[in-house]
Amino acid sequence: MEKPIKISDLPDEELITPGTRLCQGCGGQLAYRWALKALGPKTIATVPASCSTVVHGMQGFTSVKIPVLHTAFETTAASASGISASLRAKGLDDEITVLAWAGDGGTADIGIQGLSGAAERGEDFIYACYDNEAYMNTGTQRSGSTPWGARTTTTPFGKAQVKKNIPKILAAHDLSYVATTSVAYPKDIFRKFQKAKEMRGQGVRYIQILSPCPPGWQHPTSSTIEVAKMAVQTGFWPLFERINGKLVLSKPSKRHLDKSKRKDIKDYLKLQGRFKHFNEEEFKVWNSYVDNVWKEIAFELKMQESV
Repeated sequence: MEKPIKISDLPDEELITPGTRLCQGCGGQLAYRWALKALGPKTIATVPASCSTVVHGMQGFTSVKIPVLHTAFETTAASASGISASLRAKGLDDEITVLAWAGDGGTADIGIQGLSGAAERGEDFIYACYDNEAYMNTGTQRSGSTPWGARTTTTPFGKAQVKKNIPKILAAHDLSYVATTSVAYPKDIFRKFQKAKEMRGQGVRYIQILSPCPPGWQHPTSSTIEVAKMAVQTGFWPLFERINGKLVLSKPSKRHLDKSKRKDIKDYLKLQGRFKHFNEEEFKVWNSYVDNVWKEIAFELKMQESV
């Protein structure tokens, strides 16, 4: 059993400074802060065109204290592969962590071929997707990660497809580490990035972070943590790790194997304006979706126990 992380265990050093150019209440900014605390100053990041570009700013005006390579939308994993290879050639690969940091558009859609290729080759870096469930930086267009029924500028009546399961797709690449987390649980973010760092040399390690976006999700800027926590508490967003293929539920989600311990999915959806058009039929679809997610998890855990 892992030792719980205490507040006193967290480093005081901040690698992202206050006053970035991101929106108030941005979940991605919170996630990035805790990820960098876990990885430390000996980190090189690469980011595609995204909200993250705003964090790092134009040349000479950056909010972070680590080297960052800006790259094209589809090339995040390819650039991380190149950085990793360069460090290996210089004998610095045991000293410096490479972090690919991209949104869901640059991960689930435009960047998936580069990510899949890097995963298949066994490249040595951490790939993190801050999942705000749409192309937020360009006006809230739907992405593969946008959930069913959500209104965006390109799905004004609600998206007709379910959310693409990128953690499952990456798990199919036999990665050493695949994890999900949420901006509502900073110690969980810290621990998982710390673990991914410790697994250096074991190929791509993938972490997906649910990161509410107030303008895109249409909730108050003060509600980001509440929304992110409710996603977990209703069972929509299970927190887990896959360590060398073995599924392990994280503490906040363990109790949700029991359906009676999950909050009503309406409590999550009604916090967001992008679902305000829902009626009882739409809520039933979401209930079925969440139930199926947990049936699959329960089945997998049962199969693991029987081996």
